[in-house]
Amino acid sequence: MATFSAAHAMKKKIARKMLKKTGIHGIGVGYHDPKNPKKGGAVIIYSDSISATARGIPSKYSITTKGKKKGKAQGKTQEKTVTVPIRIVKTKKFRSHADYKSRIRPIPAGYSTGTTSGSGTIGLIVTNYPNPRQRYIFSNNHVLNPSNSIAYTETLQPGGADKGQTGKDRVGRLYRFAKLSQNQNNLVDAALAIPLSRPLLNPRYATVGVIPGHVTSYRIGDRFKKVGRTTGQVSGVVDSVHTDIQVDYENLGSVQFLNQTVIKGTSPVSLAGDSGSVWLRQQDNYAAAVNFAGSSDGRLSISYPIQWFMKKFGTRVAQPRGVGRVKTIKRNVKDAYTSQLTAKQLASIQTFKAKIRP
Repeated sequence: MATFSAAHAMKKKIARKMLKKTGIHGIGVGYHDPKNPKKGGAVIIYSDSISATARGIPSKYSITTKGKKKGKAQGKTQEKTVTVPIRIVKTKKFRSHADYKSRIRPIPAGYSTGTTSGSGTIGLIVTNYPNPRQRYIFSNNHVLNPSNSIAYTETLQPGGADKGQTGKDRVGRLYRFAKLSQNQNNLVDAALAIPLSRPLLNPRYATVGVIPGHVTSYRIGDRFKKVGRTTGQVSGVVDSVHTDIQVDYENLGSVQFLNQTVIKGTSPVSLAGDSGSVWLRQQDNYAAAVNFAGSSDGRLSISYPIQWFMKKFGTRVAQPRGVGRVKTIKRNVKDAYTSQLTAKQLASIQTFKAKIRP
């Protein structure tokens, strides 16, 4: 039985080579058998074909790991060869989604937002921390900022693809965003819009209500739910973490992301228009992950830990009277959980403020 640490080490070793193969769209760490977690970890490969031989992929790999000896030789290191199984999940290319629905005032999370060129989903209403004076609309960069630039950009609710119009449906403007890069690895697809006025925003989540806060991490097998512009309220299970993935953007082409999360549903959970929607933990409604892309059939959501966004942008979940809590998750099986960003990784996320006026 392979540990998640061995699976993670193997994933890092083979990821670059695998992602160069035609028809392979992502590689991460998950359960060997999701129906029987006791079988341990595995490297998960997302591919056009379920047949490993069709992609020249073996059913397992061997890797040598180092650990501490026990007993009389305690403290000394020893090498151990571990066999890591490969599980292949059949899927078509992952694509970003920005699509389109009704007008609502004041505005909670879960509803359509966007620009004149399209629509996505309001993921959360967030606020500054530790001084929660200003509230913002949080969604994806490609939803609130389709040009991926500092140009002045109106924020509409509903978005343009839902017949949102300049003037009567304008609720704010692009404020700050993480620039997407074609030339280097990305970690988040995130942006904030600042509203025309504070009363325009309702610090609640559609169908759920007030969100208690967000978690610092989550693990393979965790059960989530979310509300998205297109699919509505859906449920999913974390299928893999530490997943390096390539996402096709309409205006940018193929963009690579590192250490993402794949969340799997039995029915579509991430369709066009769901971009920006935020996954909540099923058990307590804490915000956990940010959806920004999905497979063509919608059954796989590509997301990243919301803690990454909160840390980089200095925000928290907004509540009617203050801010949400941060729930620290103990990572007792380290590589089965999402990781915190290092200082270097945080610095690699380039953020910019948009222009205030045209």
